[in-house]
Amino acid sequence: MTGQRSDARRNYQRILAVAEAEVAAHGAEASQEQIARTAGVGSATVRRHFPTRRALLEAVFQERIAGLCERAHRLSETEDGRTALLEWLHAFVRYAVSARGFAHILSYEPPAENPSPNSCSSTIEAAAAPLLQRAIRDKAVAPHVTFHDLLTLAVGIALATEHHADPDTQADRLFRLAVEGLSPQQGTAGAPGNSGPSTMTAESQPNGRV
Repeated sequence: MTGQRSDARRNYQRILAVAEAEVAAHGAEASQEQIARTAGVGSATVRRHFPTRRALLEAVFQERIAGLCERAHRLSETEDGRTALLEWLHAFVRYAVSARGFAHILSYEPPAENPSPNSCSSTIEAAAAPLLQRAIRDKAVAPHVTFHDLLTLAVGIALATEHHADPDTQADRLFRLAVEGLSPQQGTAGAPGNSGPSTMTAESQPNGRV
């Protein structure tokens, strides 16, 4: 039995390593059959470890998801709630753009009354939603904004720029537009990570809100 468990662990690690390379090359459409061939196992073995494509993608991005959650925890100690929220959201957008297939995980997960506590979006929300709640308490974000709104915005930007010649630059531009609003008279400062000021001041938006 011990030998069988060791074999299963080795198969899992080998499949995951191959899957990471395939997803990096082909995104969410990476072939599970190709992953099985490259890993030297049968397709049934791949599906036994990863019964769905989403399960495979979540395993591939598990460490990065943990990193985003850890960043949210660190930013919770930032003095300004609005700055903390925008910095985390900008980091999320940048990662979603740079890691092929990542945005598709969340696009597979529409809002649900009883979401799985182990799903990718639930894990991220548990870590980062307090940043939004704090910004709302500080009256820096409108009270009707939900965390799912933010995920939808980030995923939309990532998917929209996926095949752009310079996706990072285009995603940053769209992120700034989303944060600043469409009217230059109401908000002209740069979003975090850009050449302008690190965040907009509350006075640059109506009622100081995003």
